[in-house]
Amino acid sequence: MSKPVKNSASSATQRVLSLSNHLKNSLNPADDLQKAAKMATDYKFQGWMGLDKNASKGEMKWQEYEPKTWTEDDVDIKITHCGICGSDLHTLRSGWGPTLYPCCVGHEVAGIAVKVGKNVKHLKVGDRCGVGAQSSSCLDCEECAAGMEQYCPHGNVGTYNGKYPDGSKSYGGYADYCRAPAHFAVKIPDGLSLAEAAPMLCGGVTVWNPLVKNGAGPGKKVGIVGIGGLGHFAVLWAKALGCDEVVAISRTGGKAIDAKKMGADRLIATDEDDKWAKKNSRSLDLIVSTVSSPKMPIAGYLQLLRTNGQFIQVGAPEDVLPAFNVFALIGKGCKLGGSGIGSPADIAEMFEFAVKNNIHPFIQERPMKDANQAVVDMDAGKARYRYVLVNEKHAEEEKARI
Repeated sequence: MSKPVKNSASSATQRVLSLSNHLKNSLNPADDLQKAAKMATDYKFQGWMGLDKNASKGEMKWQEYEPKTWTEDDVDIKITHCGICGSDLHTLRSGWGPTLYPCCVGHEVAGIAVKVGKNVKHLKVGDRCGVGAQSSSCLDCEECAAGMEQYCPHGNVGTYNGKYPDGSKSYGGYADYCRAPAHFAVKIPDGLSLAEAAPMLCGGVTVWNPLVKNGAGPGKKVGIVGIGGLGHFAVLWAKALGCDEVVAISRTGGKAIDAKKMGADRLIATDEDDKWAKKNSRSLDLIVSTVSSPKMPIAGYLQLLRTNGQFIQVGAPEDVLPAFNVFALIGKGCKLGGSGIGSPADIAEMFEFAVKNNIHPFIQERPMKDANQAVVDMDAGKARYRYVLVNEKHAEEEKARI
């Protein structure tokens, strides 16, 4: 890793002022001074920064950055693991719109809480916890009050490539540490390793939600389009939820063996049989599509639905979805919908389910120092099925701690 850049003088001044204000209000200023002094030298915020669109080609730079302004509602997480998500690639190359460079991506952040604000009740220093794709919302609107923070229309801030109300930027998990509002940090149960929990924080919950909220379970036949980082989670969940049949849908049959190991009963290979849609017509109650290609054969997918079936899209192409005849929906009373990530409560529920049902995602661990190559390999479709970056120093420290 290249030598990190130094903080500006203004940043250092801000830290001193923040410390001074805290000490004025402290009941034990001498003790707090000692702790704060140790905290100030214990860690820096540094990570792999995308500086322009070439970052997605393996050109991220390791450097220091200024995290969000600390509040007593926040948590600092010493990162041990961070999953690589397709969203990271879209953002690094400005595929979904202009990226706020410099940008540190990664929103499957798992590690250890090392600093916890005094207003935070559900976490303490030393807890294993993680942050997914969202790190802030207004917490006051109708959606937030209903436990659907991911759909907040007012103060929704992504874990990276976003700005908090005070103007400070959000930075992700290809890094040593992550600072975020603790409301969006979820405690990781002991039954899950940090490496396995990391990709669940975005990839896992993104497909967990459309399955459980649309009735996946006994009596339902479910199809999963795309057997990748998201799709493999969807197959694992659907099987564990007790669906009558779980059907993997992929372009080729190359992943058929893996799909069956995940729990799929069969696989439909759309590029290998031009009559696949007709042969499997009206066979599925629910389809969750994880693919991000604007060339997906959506008309064929809709043909697979039974009367009153549902097609839920979670993959987010950089282009528009292909056109289809609306009678594909009208003729069978079908519904076409979408689903976005999950709330902190959804993530906690998913974690509990994973522990109870002994769910283990198919992951490949890659050293944090090799993040550039891992991103390139991810873009080339080599992941089987989710890459997880390992901050090796922090991971070893955690092993020694326990």
